[in-house]
Amino acid sequence: MTRSILDLHVLQTVPPSNINRDDTGAPKTAVYGGVRRARVSSQAWKRATRMAFGDLLDAGELGVRTKRVAELLAERIHRIDESIEEREAWTLAAETVQTATGSKITVPKRKADAAKRDGAEEPAPESAYLMFLSTRQLDALAELAVEGRADIKTFLKDNKKRAKELADTRHSVDIALFGRMVADGADVNVDAAAQVAHAISVHPVENESDYYTAVDDRNPDEETGAGMIGTVEFNSATLYRYAALDIDLLRRNLGEGLREDEPITEPLRRAVEAFVRGFVESMPSGKQNTFGNNTLPDAVIVKLRSTRPISFVGAFEEPVELGHGHLREASERLAEYAEDVEAAYGVADDAQTWVLRVGPNTAKLGELGTALALPELVSAVGQAAADRSAPTP
Repeated sequence: MTRSILDLHVLQTVPPSNINRDDTGAPKTAVYGGVRRARVSSQAWKRATRMAFGDLLDAGELGVRTKRVAELLAERIHRIDESIEEREAWTLAAETVQTATGSKITVPKRKADAAKRDGAEEPAPESAYLMFLSTRQLDALAELAVEGRADIKTFLKDNKKRAKELADTRHSVDIALFGRMVADGADVNVDAAAQVAHAISVHPVENESDYYTAVDDRNPDEETGAGMIGTVEFNSATLYRYAALDIDLLRRNLGEGLREDEPITEPLRRAVEAFVRGFVESMPSGKQNTFGNNTLPDAVIVKLRSTRPISFVGAFEEPVELGHGHLREASERLAEYAEDVEAAYGVADDAQTWVLRVGPNTAKLGELGTALALPELVSAVGQAAADRSAPTP
C-alpha cells in the first residue's frame, strides 16, 4: 500500500546543559550499544515543538491542554452571553464537557476541603486529567452550552451525539499531530500522526557536576562565606534526533480545508511546515537560564517516502569515539548508513530528500539530497506533502 511518510533526522551538538532531567535532577541518560548515552525524552521535545507552534501558526489552529477546562470553556460562554455569571458558566461548561468527552468534571476534593476549611467559595470544577481541545472545539462547545442554558442536562441528553461530534471534529494542528487520549471517552480519542524518538548522543557520556556558590550582597565584611551553595549536574553531547510523520493520518485528523479562498490541502501544508520547522528549531527549556545552550542543529535530513518510517539510529549503535570532536564522524556514518539501509531494502529510489547542513564537518550529508536553507526546505517539504495529498482530478 502506498503511503506518505515524512522522516526527519537531526544531528545537533549541545554544550554543557541539563535540558531534560530525571527525578534526581540529573540529565536523563540511556544505555545503547552497551554504553551510557545522553538522552532527551520524546515528551520533552514534543512539548518544545508544540510550544514553538505559537510563533508559527494562528491561535485558531491550536489547542489547549489543561485540567481547568471548565474555566476555559466558561470564559467563552461568558463572552457569548455576558448575562451568564461565573458560577453558572462553570456549571454549563462542566455539563457540556462531560457529555462531549465522557470525562467527569468535578471540584477536586483537596481544593473543596481547603475552601470549606477557609470559609471560601467552592472553586471551579476540573477534569481528573489533562484535557486537550482545539480552539474551534471550545468555541463550538461554548455555543452549544449557551443554546441549552435553560435546562442544560435535558438539552445535552437530547443532543449528546451533537456534543460528541463538536469535540471530535475540526481538530487543531497540535491535536492532529500529537494525538489525544480521553480515558473515559475512547470514542473521541485521536491517534497521533507524529512519532518522536528519544534523542540520544552518538557517543558515550558521563554526567558531570557543577559546584556553585551565591554571595549575599548585603553581607558585612566580618561575615564571610557564601549565602548559598549547591550543585547541578550536566553533560554535553552531539545528539541524533528522529521524528516520523504520517501525512495520510495527519490529513484525516485535520480534515479538508473549509475556506473557499484556499486549496483543500492548505491546512495540511501549514501543519507539515509548522511541524518540520518547530521540531528542527525548538529546544526543551530545562535549565536554559543556567546554561544558555541555545544551539541549532548542525544537520537536518528530511525524507518523504511511500513506505514505512525508517530511523537511522543504527548508524550509532557502535558509539562514535572522541577524535577531533564527534560531528564529522557522525555525519559520515549517518550518510553511509542511510544509503546502505535504503539500498538493502530496495527503497533507495522511493524518497524525496532535502538536506540542511552547516560547516565542513557535515559535507558528506550533502550527497543525500537537495541542499536548502531552512525556509526553502520547509516550503519545499510542505508543498510536496500537499501535492501528494491532493485529490486526483
